Amino acid sequence: MSGPALRLQVLVHIGRWWCVRSLGPYWNTRVIVIPGMPLSRRGPYRWLRHPHYLLVAVEGIALPLVFNAWMTAVLFTAANTAVLTVRLRTENAALRLAA
Repeated sequence: MSGPALRLQVLVHIGRWWCVRSLGPYWNTRVIVIPGMPLSRRGPYRWLRHPHYLLVAVEGIALPLVFNAWMTAVLFTAANTAVLTVRLRTENAALRLAA
C-alpha cells in the first residue's frame, strides 16, 4: 500500500499549496473573518468551501499508510473527525456572522 499512499501524499501536498496560494495573504491557521469581505472563489475554493480540511483528512489516512500504519490511520481519522467537526462549526458560524 505504501506506493499508492505515497503518491496520494504528494498530491495532498500539491493541493495544500494550491489552497494556501489561492488565499494568498489571507491564509492563516486561526478563525479570522474580515467583515464585508467576500469569500474566496479562487483555486479549489471555486468548488469546495473548505478544501484544505478535506486535504488534511486525506493526509491523515495516506501518511500513516505510507508506512503501513493502519491503526494510526484509523485512530487519527477518528480524532481528526472530532476536531474538524468543532473547527468547521466554529468557522462557519464566524462566516455567517460576518456576512
